[in-house]
Amino acid sequence: MKTDAWESFVPLTFQRRGVQRLAATTAPAHDLPFLVGLGRALYWQHLLDTGVVHSGSDIARREGLHPSTVNELLRLTLLGPDLIERLMAGRQPRTLTLMWFQRHPLPVDWAEQRDLMVSFE
Repeated sequence: MKTDAWESFVPLTFQRRGVQRLAATTAPAHDLPFLVGLGRALYWQHLLDTGVVHSGSDIARREGLHPSTVNELLRLTLLGPDLIERLMAGRQPRTLTLMWFQRHPLPVDWAEQRDLMVSFE
């Protein structure tokens, strides 16, 4: 029986520069799980766009993940570019986490996404 060994590599580098208490600072706080999830989603979308894989289920099978996990992360590719920039800069509301994006519907319209972001502030 032949197994198809396949894994994803997302060329991202993160560095920890000390530990800060979230309540003690107003400085930007990067949500590392969100950034990793976004990187994976963008890479998987690239695989879909180039025809390397045919569906989210194909990615899930190759990555050893549940299909819903892949599809939840792929929704991050629908985020508006200005929101992605804000999230990558660490300027997102603290309650707007990767888990929130995975559990709630995301409007496709970028203006509605901005309104949603404002509702968290």
